[in-house]
Amino acid sequence: MNEVIKALLERRSIKEYTSEQLTDEQLEQIIKCGLYAPNGMGAQAPVFIAVRDKKTRDELSKLNADVMGTSADPFYGAPCVVCVLADKNRSTAVEDASLAIGNMCLAAHSLGLGSCWIHRCRQVFESPQGKALLEKWGVKQDLIGVGFCILGHTKQIKQPADRKENRVFYID
Repeated sequence: MNEVIKALLERRSIKEYTSEQLTDEQLEQIIKCGLYAPNGMGAQAPVFIAVRDKKTRDELSKLNADVMGTSADPFYGAPCVVCVLADKNRSTAVEDASLAIGNMCLAAHSLGLGSCWIHRCRQVFESPQGKALLEKWGVKQDLIGVGFCILGHTKQIKQPADRKENRVFYID
């Protein structure tokens, strides 16, 4: 089987991580795959903020948990979080950033790492605390949060769920 198709079929969202951090090389490869994702009109609208600093990662986790109304870690212990935002003035901002997150999840899998798309990025970066973080980081574009891509070494091996029927229609 083709390696790309194999990765597409085998990758799973991982929700249990070790504390071991990604190497610089691993993170750079994953981000590069996000940068090369398809995007509307070649605008390259997604912006990536890679967070490996534990204090900042924990602050983002708390902001995300606050949106959910919980105290649990919505990042499942993953030591690396990539915040994916996009130019809010682009009509394809969400789609472009979504494709980038998908590419990064597949890249992580191909490197033997786990990943998961975590929601509530928009709410986090619309909050005063989220806006303050962007300002602190020097991110000044007019952006919307699209998703968090958590990354790390997995403790979990997940098998695929059976695929639901009646979801594909062929019109010949």
